[in-house]
Amino acid sequence: MTTVRTVTSSTRRLTLGVFAAAGLSAALMAPAAHAQNALDNILKAKEIKIAIPTDYPPYGFVGTDLKPQGLDVEMANYIATKLGVKVELIPVTSANRIPYLQTQKADLVISTLGKNPEREKVIDFTAAYAPFFQAVFASKSLNIKSFADLTGKSVAVTRGAMEDQELAKVAPPGVDVKRFEDHAASISAFVSGQTQAIATSASTAGTIMVKNPNLQTEYKLLLKDSPNFIGVAKGEDKLRLRVNEIIAEARKSGDIDKMSSKWLGRPAGDLPL
Repeated sequence: MTTVRTVTSSTRRLTLGVFAAAGLSAALMAPAAHAQNALDNILKAKEIKIAIPTDYPPYGFVGTDLKPQGLDVEMANYIATKLGVKVELIPVTSANRIPYLQTQKADLVISTLGKNPEREKVIDFTAAYAPFFQAVFASKSLNIKSFADLTGKSVAVTRGAMEDQELAKVAPPGVDVKRFEDHAASISAFVSGQTQAIATSASTAGTIMVKNPNLQTEYKLLLKDSPNFIGVAKGEDKLRLRVNEIIAEARKSGDIDKMSSKWLGRPAGDLPL
């Protein structure tokens, strides 16, 4: 059974007030000291609280039935099922997802979370569960199997963005790369038919797919790959290791690749442990 918590503006104001009183910088820099009991508490309560995005397709967004869906949402439900507990899905933003974990408002964060040294100071990470990538996307009807197939075709890209830099490394002569000053202009050019393809992030492509299903946009070629990890409160090793077991089993069974193919248009491939 899935429960979705609605975070209202008043709740956000209250949360901000608590952090202001306690000192936001201290909350972010000092991991909370508490016993390693998250997994035991989850199994005892038969419920896990998982923070997910609802504004970042295809990883997390609100569907036409007004329920959260996407790769991160499916992964949250998957983990709860494997633990044998109910799940409470808690919508979060990029700004509050780590504080929610630190203050035990969430047991896990599954929200396109990348791992870096600064974050590793305040929370722990599981093995990677999904890729996050920049790629070339185009209509299903367009035959693009290799970068050589881009020759003679037009590709929209945002000037100076990571995908612009990566495309420049691999695009053969004869590709009509049309550079635009911002992402909105790049998207508009592709959606309106000014270009045949677009080089962008998986999340931007996901938005295009959701808003313009008639275009039948799909993943074509990988430009740069980086993984997503699940966030766990600092020191909660029992929970982290149990989730790692679930991820490992899902990789072995092919479930991770199935989820990635469903939402991102390509298998997850080799992900770091």
